[in-house]
Amino acid sequence: MRKFIWAAGALGLAAAFTATPVKACTTVVVGKKATTDGSTLVARNEDVGAWSKHFYVHQATSNGPTTYVSEDNGFKTSLPKTALRYTSTPDGEQENGQWIFGESGINSENVAMSATESGTTNKKGLKADNLVKNGISEASMLDVILPYIHSAKEGVQRLGKIVEKQGSAENNGVIFSDKNEIWYMEIGSGHTWAAVRVPDNKYAVIPNQMVIGKLNLKDSKNYMASSKLVKKVKAWSKNKKIKLAGYAKGTVNYSKAFGTNDKTDAIYNRPRMWDGQRILTPSKKQSITKKSYTLFLKPDKKVSPAKVGQVLSSHFTGTKYSSYGKWKGGYRPINVPTDVESHILQIRNNVPKEYAAIQWLAMASPANSVYLPFYTNISDTPSQYKVDGDYQDPTNTKSAYWTYKTTAMVVEAYKHKKFIDSSTGKKTDLIYKDVNPTKKAVTKKLKANLAQSDKVAKTLSGDKLTAYLTEQNQKNADYAQGKWQTMNKSLIVHSNKLAPMTKSKLTFNK
Repeated sequence: MRKFIWAAGALGLAAAFTATPVKACTTVVVGKKATTDGSTLVARNEDVGAWSKHFYVHQATSNGPTTYVSEDNGFKTSLPKTALRYTSTPDGEQENGQWIFGESGINSENVAMSATESGTTNKKGLKADNLVKNGISEASMLDVILPYIHSAKEGVQRLGKIVEKQGSAENNGVIFSDKNEIWYMEIGSGHTWAAVRVPDNKYAVIPNQMVIGKLNLKDSKNYMASSKLVKKVKAWSKNKKIKLAGYAKGTVNYSKAFGTNDKTDAIYNRPRMWDGQRILTPSKKQSITKKSYTLFLKPDKKVSPAKVGQVLSSHFTGTKYSSYGKWKGGYRPINVPTDVESHILQIRNNVPKEYAAIQWLAMASPANSVYLPFYTNISDTPSQYKVDGDYQDPTNTKSAYWTYKTTAMVVEAYKHKKFIDSSTGKKTDLIYKDVNPTKKAVTKKLKANLAQSDKVAKTLSGDKLTAYLTEQNQKNADYAQGKWQTMNKSLIVHSNKLAPMTKSKLTFNK
């Protein structure tokens, strides 16, 4: 994702967000045998800070445009006339009328896609195969891939062909899932890529660092890669001007060839893997300073969407490294103030396919927001998620994004401050007094609503089912936003009892 750099104090730098477009976001993937109900789960926080987000559904067509030209970087590609219905979460700001950075969605074949987890290619990798300025990028990726694929594996193949033929503008990680499997793909250079199938009984927490290691390309059920990758990496490793790493005994370690694992990763990336694994596999005791972590692990307990949400909401919560506490080490947490949305894409296997896909969506920072379970077999999305131009008017109460962003901004400003609760006479803070109780109550209600609407959906079909699911999404959106707007008023009242932070580890540079 085009994002703001996070510099950490442990490196002797000021912790800051700057206007330099670099890496951010955190990904979580969970195989179907590791989840509580047999669903596949893929999820990601999207970090950018300055842009608002929308939620849209794009309807199917048999006569769509056959050419796509990105308003972001000029990337151009041909498209099939037939496109599937799909959802997306594009930026609130358009480029010449074109929605960009669609980020996440599920199509009518119940194939999910999350794009992208930004990474960094090392200097040798760039010498071997540099990025392409007008190649495919995150801005256009979802819209040229998701409407045209019928399985997770097909998603990897379609994107891979584009990368090999037209090049990639960025180093990215991309996630595809369907009801059966999840594929995690990394684009490490201008024309190379690799992908691995997520084991059904395991999960992964992935930061902005390349993590796909040794490739077993003889095992086509679990590994894929760009054509002649091994041959190319071998040649680059022997080139005296390049000396690319990663080749050994007829195979390639993709992250060693193109990725990084340096002091910046030790502060910015690896600690997020540690935190996610700490939450999902607490029995595995590890140090936050390890130089590498196992990519795929078994969770101690089966994982639910709520548990994934806990991971994506973590700021090293409950540890000495918490950015809401002493923030020892200055490590970059999973949840940060610049989160603009967080999604959990769930393809269920215990209900009919017509309503099996759920796009859990939390606007702004998931720690101070709530995940709404949106059906994706719909004719429209809730009105408050389509408010145009809201990035120009943060006070727009119609906008879902700005309702939840307001919460995050107030909490962030006063997160280290406490006040006396008049009802108990004890010290408390805005999170425990206002946010957590509201979040708990709303989450409980939304979970109950989903269970009830599933029962009704079972009795419907066709257009009646689509209309009902669309209606339920709007009702849940109205309910949750109403509760949050009421809570925001309380937050403002309570914040008046507090003095704003005079010194913070977080600063915003112009």
